[in-house]
Amino acid sequence: MEEQIAELTSQIAALEAANGVGNTMAAETYYYLTIPLMILIHVGFLAYEMGATRHKNVLTSGVKNILAFAFIVPTFYYFGWYIYWAFPTGIDLAAGAAGISGHEFAMSVADPRASIMGPTLSDNANGVFWGAFTLFAATTASIMSGAVIERIRLVGFVILAIVLGSGAWVVGAAWGWHADGWLVTKFGYHDFGAAGVVHMIAGFFALGVLINLGPRLGKYNSDGSANDLPGHNMPLTVIGLMTIIVGFWGFLMACLIYPGEAWSWSATDFTTIYGTPITLSALTFNILMAFAGGIIGAWFITRDPFWMMSGALGGIISCASGLDIYWPPMAFVIAMLGGMAMPYFAKMLERMGIDDAVGAVTVHGFLGAWGVIAVGIFAAGYPALQGEGVALTSFTGQAVGLAVMFGLGFFPGYVVSLILRMFGLLRVGRTAELVGLDRTKVPSSAYPEGIAPSANYDTH
Repeated sequence: MEEQIAELTSQIAALEAANGVGNTMAAETYYYLTIPLMILIHVGFLAYEMGATRHKNVLTSGVKNILAFAFIVPTFYYFGWYIYWAFPTGIDLAAGAAGISGHEFAMSVADPRASIMGPTLSDNANGVFWGAFTLFAATTASIMSGAVIERIRLVGFVILAIVLGSGAWVVGAAWGWHADGWLVTKFGYHDFGAAGVVHMIAGFFALGVLINLGPRLGKYNSDGSANDLPGHNMPLTVIGLMTIIVGFWGFLMACLIYPGEAWSWSATDFTTIYGTPITLSALTFNILMAFAGGIIGAWFITRDPFWMMSGALGGIISCASGLDIYWPPMAFVIAMLGGMAMPYFAKMLERMGIDDAVGAVTVHGFLGAWGVIAVGIFAAGYPALQGEGVALTSFTGQAVGLAVMFGLGFFPGYVVSLILRMFGLLRVGRTAELVGLDRTKVPSSAYPEGIAPSANYDTH
């Protein structure tokens, strides 16, 4: 009998070990797959911006996007990942209540000199987590990239991309997208899908840059009226926007914490980054309802394919903070309101003399702000963290978070771009802009045989 019990105990232990290995590999694969999905966001931004650019600047816009991605990877490796883990409680580098923050913890998981930041067979998590966050970081740079097309210097843009992608937004994520973040623990700030920590910060960073960069030549007349400067390929822009939506499924997948691991909040269930419960099924309802609501809202107002597809993205951003807790019809309404408001925000900026070439400030900045505050309006009273006695979501908490995210975006964007302008590193020269940046900055041609003009037929 004792031998049989010993044998059964051994078999159970072996099964538990095998199950643990299987779960670890499944978790590692889950995050690994979010990364190529999120790269589709950058494929989309590349197509979107190149289509929205006039043909004389197409390749320059593409080069800018590619370099932003490339520079974010090493800079996020060397200091962005550290910032996320070191600063959640503020600037004092102290550890928080969950014990996963502060300088000491950050050095254990994000020191670029340590073995954990490289191939380590005993670690199946840090590399894929870092990879997912790196793609979040690159997304912020791509958001800013579209707003400044056709007149920004490449060196200045790269500096701004690094400041935003490996600095400013990471501070926002540490404060509001981390279980030890002071906005979460003290104010109950809730931002599941990063409407504030990614979209707001990137959108208002772009606004700060645009104020110093100035409008494209020919955008405004002497009387202050604005001209439309359409891109050369609207179908490419619309396809790019749809590709961004595909990538957003990976972005939002990566916002979940896989169960059953040492670093998980739950042994059996998916959770948000705050430890609160969520399922992929619930997320699917709300993503699709937000997608549809944003398109319909923009269609009601504009009938314009560009704004309709921007509305799809804007609808998801409008709901992003509360995608884990909204009832699907509520997500649809919130998204539709965002899609309807979006063109008015764009017109307001245009009247202010802000030349946002692709609507990045509108879609990501203003609708990101709407997404943050919508939780305070429609989803107040939910626990912001797992456990007892935690802060609850509230209008006040979301409003505080909104103000912080605006500041983390706008002020670094404005100050750094002002310094770059003072040193002549922000904007290209007048001649280069008039001739086209592809002719002066890129050693190849997007359309070596030219583009045939569209035929106009008189149907009368």
